[in-house]
Amino acid sequence: MLDGIAVDAVTEEQVVAAVRSALDRGEGGRIVTPNVDILRQARVDPEVRAYLDDATLVVADGTPLVWASRLAGTPLPARVTGSDLIWSLSAGLGQDGRSVYLLGGEPADPGWVDGAGRAAGRLAAASPGLHVAGWRSPEYGFEQDEYALYSVCREVIEAKPDLVYVGVGFPKQEWLVSVLRAELPFSWFLGCGAAINFVAGDQERAPEWMQRSGLEWAHRLSHEPRRLAGRYLRHDAPYALRLLALNAVRGR
Repeated sequence: MLDGIAVDAVTEEQVVAAVRSALDRGEGGRIVTPNVDILRQARVDPEVRAYLDDATLVVADGTPLVWASRLAGTPLPARVTGSDLIWSLSAGLGQDGRSVYLLGGEPADPGWVDGAGRAAGRLAAASPGLHVAGWRSPEYGFEQDEYALYSVCREVIEAKPDLVYVGVGFPKQEWLVSVLRAELPFSWFLGCGAAINFVAGDQERAPEWMQRSGLEWAHRLSHEPRRLAGRYLRHDAPYALRLLALNAVRGR
């Protein structure tokens, strides 16, 4: 339990196994991967908290969450990120001959393949047996246009994929998962943030040493300082320090 949120003590391999087993039983589900920013928002925003409460699996995307669990004496086994799960889940579902749909990534100019399409091609190439049920990189602000939103949702629903990767930014992606899940109760959903961009090659992920050291946020900040400086430095950093301190006290 981290700041009132139950986080599943599972590894990436266990997440993949759980999803495959659930699909074999005809059960759908939802994976949410909170980091410091999402955990902070869940404290003050009932809608964000509801997304976490609705999840079948909640796994720690942020390294500080793993540190906090260790300080509290209830260690999580590892960090489990959406950016890693998009690869491992695709490989696992490929072994079962199942399908995925990619929703997110960079929209393309006419005549070019969008980010989701390029990511789909790379996942299919790396995951023998995987079927790509479809992909789409919707235009920015699509959720504000009733017709565009309907079109996006209808494409996903008609494709009937076993797993949907939704990477359109938090919390929009979790809201969209909630909409789609009502129509696809036997499918699985992963809100995966920038993972589709990473797979497509449109965005560079932090080096492994920064990921292991809990410095992935610094890499992102260096690439998007205007958008992220206020969130990371004014809100997330103080919250992370508070979370670590509280769990250190609990672990004594």
